[in-house]
Formats: sequence, C-alpha cells, structure tokens
Amino acid sequence: MTLHQFDYIFAIGMIFAFLDAWNIGANDVANSFATSVSSRSLTYPQAMVLAALCEFLGAVLLGSRVADTIRNKILDVNQYEEFPATLMLAMTCAVIGSSVWLTIATRVGAPVSTTHSIVGAIIGVGIATLGKDGVVWGWKGFGQIVASWFVAPAIAGCFAAILFLITKFAVLERGNKALRNAFYLLPVYFCFTTSVLTLVIVWKGSPSLKISSYKPPQIAACCLGVAGVTLLVYVVFFLPYLQRKLLDEDWTLNWYHLFVGPALLKRGPVPPQPDGAKIEIVRDYYQGHKIHESDPNFGAAEKESDIKEADIGLNLSEASSSQAPPQCVSALYEEEKKSIPRSWLSVKGFFYNLWYYFTYGLRQDVVTYQQSGSGGFLAGDHARRNRKVPHYDNKVEHLYSFLQALTAGTASFAHGSNDVSNAIGPLAAIYLIWSTNAISAKANVPIWILVYGAAGLVIGLWTYGYNIMRNLGNRLTLHSPSRGFSMELGSAITIVFATKLGLPISTTQCIVGATVFVGLCNGDWRAINYRMVAWCYTGWIVTLPCAGIISGCICGIIINAPHFKQAYQPES
Repeated sequence: MTLHQFDYIFAIGMIFAFLDAWNIGANDVANSFATSVSSRSLTYPQAMVLAALCEFLGAVLLGSRVADTIRNKILDVNQYEEFPATLMLAMTCAVIGSSVWLTIATRVGAPVSTTHSIVGAIIGVGIATLGKDGVVWGWKGFGQIVASWFVAPAIAGCFAAILFLITKFAVLERGNKALRNAFYLLPVYFCFTTSVLTLVIVWKGSPSLKISSYKPPQIAACCLGVAGVTLLVYVVFFLPYLQRKLLDEDWTLNWYHLFVGPALLKRGPVPPQPDGAKIEIVRDYYQGHKIHESDPNFGAAEKESDIKEADIGLNLSEASSSQAPPQCVSALYEEEKKSIPRSWLSVKGFFYNLWYYFTYGLRQDVVTYQQSGSGGFLAGDHARRNRKVPHYDNKVEHLYSFLQALTAGTASFAHGSNDVSNAIGPLAAIYLIWSTNAISAKANVPIWILVYGAAGLVIGLWTYGYNIMRNLGNRLTLHSPSRGFSMELGSAITIVFATKLGLPISTTQCIVGATVFVGLCNGDWRAINYRMVAWCYTGWIVTLPCAGIISGCICGIIINAPHFKQAYQPES
C-alpha cells in the first residue's frame, strides 16, 4: 500500500539524497582522485572521465550490500514496525542533516568523511525518535563501524607502505638497473591489481550480475584467469610500446600506437629529432617541485623553481578576487572568458553560458594551484617539505603512471561500491516504506536508486570536485606515480575487504592514511604536512556530532508536532 499522504516526504528525501550523493562526489570521490592528478599520472579531465565510469559501475553493480548496513545495522528498525512512517521521516531527516553538513564542509574545503556524516545523522534521528536505546551501540552495530574508522587508515597505510618499500628498494633506488627492474616488476603489479578488482566483484557478489554463491575455488579461478589475460595484454601491447618509447627513445610515438602491438618492434631506427628541437620522451613528473638536497644541481634548480613559482603566484593573484578562491588559469583561458556571450537572453548566449559553467570544474589546474603556495596556514611550507622527498628517474615513474591509472580505476570502482550507500541507504528505506507501508530488513535496493545515487556522485565530482582535490595530494606530501600507485592500491585493498564484510568504512581515511605512511617511507618525517593531516582529523571528529545534531533537531521538532505525534509516532 503506497502512502500517498507522505508523497511530500518521499520527494524531499529524493532531493536531499541527491544532494548528499552530489557532496560525496565533490568531497569523497575528489579526494580519492587527488593522488592521481597530483602525481600527473592523469590529467584532471582524464581523471573525471575515468572516475565517472568506474564510480557509476561500482555503485550500480555492487552498491547494495553496504547500503543494507547503513539502513539496518545502526538503528533497531524493528522498533518502528508498528509506525513505519516514523522511520520514513527519520531517514528523510538523516539525509537532510548529512547533506547540509557535507555542503558546509565541502564549501570550506574540509575533506571530511561522508560515512561519518550519514552515520552521525542516523544516530541523531534514532535518539530523537526512540531515545538512546533505539541505536544499536554494540559490536554488531555502531561499535563495529567505529572500530573500522580507526583500523582502516592503519591497514591502508600498512598495505601502501609495503607496496612502496618493495618498489623503492627493488626498483627506484637501483641506479642504472632501475628501469630494467621496473620492466620485470610491472607485469606482476598489473596482474595483482586486476586480480584485486576481480576479487571485489566475485568475492562480494553482485545482485545485478547474479553473482552471489561463488566458492573459494571458483573465486581463485576467476582471479587467476583475469591475471592471465592481463599478462597476455601486457606482453602483446604494453611491452612493445614501452620498449620502443623508453629504451629506444622513439619521440615519434603517440598514445594510439599502443594498439599497434608487436608491429612497433619493426619500425626500424628512430629518426633524429628536428634541428633545434628537444622533444621530451616522457613528461617531467616533478616539474615545479624543488629537488632533493642531495642532488648536485640543487642550488641552480631551486633558483629556477623560485622564479617559476613567483610567476605562478603572480598569475594567481591576477586571476583571483575577494569573492572566490584563486584559480589557476592560462592566458588562453583568460581570453576564452572574455569571449563568452554575457547575455542569457540570446539562444547562443544561453547555451554557451550553460556549457561554460557546467564544465567550469573540468578546466581547473589542480597541480599548479598546489604548487603556488596558496592556501594559507594549512598549505604550510611546501617548498621546504618537497626538499625532503627524493626524486626518481622520470622513465621509471612513467611506467608507474600506467599502473596508477589502473589503480585509480580500481579504487574508484571500490569506492563507488562502498560509499554510494551513504546516500542511497536512507533513500532505499524511505522508498520501501512509502511504497509498501512496511519495514523489511532484507529488502533489495532497487536498481534505479543505485543509478540515481551514482549519477549524483558523478555530477558532484565534475562540477565541484576540484575544491577538495587541490587541498590534498601534494598538500600532504610530494606525489609521484610510483608513490601514488602504492597509495591507491593500498587503499583499494582495504576497501575491498571492508566491502566484503559490509562495513561502510571511510575511504577518506584510507587514502589519507596511505598517503601519510608512504610519505614516511621517504625517510624524513618532515616530508608530511601535519597541518593538513590535523585539518583532516578535525573534520572527521566534528562531522559525526554536527550531522547528528542537525538531523536530530529537525526530526525532534517534526515528530513532536501535534498532528504527527498523534498519528504516526510510536508511544514511548
């Protein structure tokens, strides 16, 4: 029986659930991809496209299990069986409280835990409707979630540190043998990463793919099969391309030559570069960062870097105003702004302005902003911090840029499967009660709700993700593809295990924990920006009570209104 008298509550829940998902995209997904963008393995537009695809697939294919945890394991839903409308109202107030707090946090640039936000909001409405006894405080409910908050960063950090230390001592610090060793280790990492992605699908199970009862031998066979295919693809396509590009230094190669495969080995001698031209084989992944003090060219490079950073700071001051945070823009971008039709009344002006503002987030230069020193107290002395981080061969780093693109997709897929529940878990409960006037702890999450939440994630990332992204990455410690690969894979492994267990862990804490541990592997504790770490932890601590107070107060006021109290509130 549909509760049409509460259509307005269902509509409000839909609106604020989308806002909650939008904030998750702008806050949580953005800080997950800050690593890839900061290390220059992916450009900002490339990261947005990859994140949109992987987050959407992860949320739709695997997002229902953790949504069930958010909906059922924090509140004792059985106490609402006689008056389901009260639970419907409570979940609506929860998404309102969570989305309002996340909007505030995202606006001020605080990378808070969206998991903390929705858990705090649900606790707030649980206390408002049933008192403190309405919340499952024990290990099977809130206690288990709290434990994951503290354990997850440490586990992710340990995984990431182990991966980076293997890379550091086996490859990066092997001198002339570094590139050779990287070629040997690269296929191992490729196979391992794809196996992790396969594991999260077949181990957890997917109602959408009808995967739910695979036994350990079947799971192992799937992972080994995918690893075998990955190895074949590496040997046929990646190995010839990388050999031609890095060992033969073929400056004529483009990205699409990757698909040529073994035919690249028959291209003949590499033609000489044009007179006066100096075409770089690979990009400088440390461009704009001060080099390590052990480098003999430290003094000259530092002066050159100071000049570049001064120029960047000048451009930033010209591009910024008191009404908006400084943006990193190019001269071409400035000319583009001047050519925009200002009138919304003309057909051309309307569509051009609509497209211009919708794609505004895609044009942000996150890395340059991080290097500029903008950000005040939280940014700290980035030049001094970067001098404590060793720089490695760019050819070796280039190999790891391919891996980081893969790990970024894996982490994004795992994030979508886990964190979409923060928005759609309460919405699933709202829809279930509105459409059936009943409470069922085991009801499946409708596929359209998963799609709805996934769309909110993607739009939030595309439109406002840059605001959080530029506060992380190089703001925590200097990034490079080899470091970023370790951070993302360590975080992804942790999320895989948490998703299997149905724990709505904080992916923010996982990536920050992985970043800090990898930064410490540089051998100098001063390579970490502890101001930003403290800022992150402060946001995590205040998120739960703030979201709980907002949602609890709203819910408490409504359920004590005379009409609702008489008709739909359970007697205490």
